[in-house]
Amino acid sequence: MLQKVTAIPGPRSNNLLEKKNRYVARGISNATPVFVAEAKGALIKDVDGNEFIDFYGGIGTLNAGHCPEPVVKAIKSQADKLLHTCFMVTMYENYVDLAEKLAGLCPVKGESKKVMFANSGAEAVENAVKIARFYSKKPGIIAFECAFHGRTLMAMSLTSKVKPYKFGFGPFAPEVYKVPSAYCYRCYYNSTYPECGLHCLENFTRFFAAEVPPENIAAMIIEPVQGEGGFIVPPPEFLPGLQKLCEKHGIVFIVDEVQTGFARTGKMFAVEHWGVQPDLMTVAKSIASGLPLSGVVGRAEVMDAPDPGHIGGTYGGNPISCAAALATIDYMQEQKLADRAARIGEMALGRLRAMQEKYPLIGDVRGLGAMVAMELVKDRKTKEPAKDETARIIQECYKRGLIIISAGIFSNVVRMLMPLTITDEQLDLGFSILEEVMAEVAG
Repeated sequence: MLQKVTAIPGPRSNNLLEKKNRYVARGISNATPVFVAEAKGALIKDVDGNEFIDFYGGIGTLNAGHCPEPVVKAIKSQADKLLHTCFMVTMYENYVDLAEKLAGLCPVKGESKKVMFANSGAEAVENAVKIARFYSKKPGIIAFECAFHGRTLMAMSLTSKVKPYKFGFGPFAPEVYKVPSAYCYRCYYNSTYPECGLHCLENFTRFFAAEVPPENIAAMIIEPVQGEGGFIVPPPEFLPGLQKLCEKHGIVFIVDEVQTGFARTGKMFAVEHWGVQPDLMTVAKSIASGLPLSGVVGRAEVMDAPDPGHIGGTYGGNPISCAAALATIDYMQEQKLADRAARIGEMALGRLRAMQEKYPLIGDVRGLGAMVAMELVKDRKTKEPAKDETARIIQECYKRGLIIISAGIFSNVVRMLMPLTITDEQLDLGFSILEEVMAEVAG
C-alpha cells in the first residue's frame, strides 16, 4: 500500500532544489520538485520518504518497470567484465547479439535487416535521416505537424511544437517539409469527428504540386502514435496509406518507435497494429530499462549505403547498455508485457471515458494499449485548450502521490506511460487520485 504523502517538497528535497537552482542550467525543466531516492516496479520513493505511483515511466523509458531484477543482474555482471571500449575500434559480443535480436524482432521490410546503435532517440533520428539521404541521393525530408523527434539540430527541425523546443534556436536544418498529421480531434477539414475523409492523405497530391516534388524527397518520418504531440492515434488507413505513397515515389519510409516501442501499445512495436513495414525504424527509451541506448534498424540495402566511418559514435552500443537491452527484451517477452499493456489500456480508457461523461473539461480520450491520454478543453464546441487546468491537475496529482505529465502542442493533454509492471491495485489507486483531482479542478 502506498504510504501517505506528507509535506512536499520535504527538507532534503528543498536543500537539493536550492543546489539544483544554483548549479544546474535553467533550461533543464522539472515537472515536479521530487528527488528520487529509489524506485521499484511502478513505485517511486523520494529522499524524504514519500512514495508516489509512477504514471509517467521516465517518459516511456521504463516499460519493464523500475529496476527489473534480471536487468539489474545483467548490468552488474557486465560491469564486472567490461565498462567500455569503442565498438568502432575493438568490438564485443553483446553488440552483435543485440543487433541480431533486433533484426529478428523489428517489423522492417525485407528479408535481410541490419542495425546500428547510438545513445539517444535524437541520435537515432539523426542517423536515420543521414542513412536515408545517402541511400537515396536526395535532400528532402517530410515530417508531420505535432511530431516530436528530439532536440538536436535535425531532430529539432523535424519536431513541430515551437515552445519550448524550437523557439529562439533557429535557423533550422534545410529541406525539411511539414504536412498535417492525422489529428482527428482537431482535423483541418472535418468537424464531424470521428468520421474521417482521410484528407490528411489526400493532401499529398496538393503538397507535391505546391511545395516540393516527390523526386526531391529522400525520406518521410512519422511516429505511429504521436507522443509529445498528444498521443495522437491515426485512423486505420493512414499509416498503410503513407507506406504506399512512399513506395510509389521511391521515398524511404522511417517509423520513429522511440516512445511507442517495446510493448507499450499492446504489441512489441506500434506499427504491428497497422501491418506496416517501414524501410527504417528508430528505437530507444525502453530498449534498456533506462540505460542510454538507441538504434536504427532497417533494410540491409538501405543500412549498408553509407561507407565505413560515415555513421557511428564513441559510446554507441555501450556494452553495459547492450547487456541491459538483451535482458530487458527477454524479460518483456517472458512476462508477456505486450499483453499486459493491452489490459492496462482497456482499464485506463474505461476509467477515462467514465470521467469524460461527468466532466466537460475532458474533450477527448484516446490511446493505444497502455499509451493513453485525455485532452482538456475549456469548451467542447470551440475546443479551446485548457492549458492552465492541465498544469493544475499535474501539480495536484503529485501532491497526492501520483506523478503524471502533460503533452500536446497546446500543453493541454494529460498523458499516461505507467510501467507495464504496475499492479492492478496501484493502477486503481492512481486513477482514483486522478479522478479526485479532476473533480476538484473541473468543479
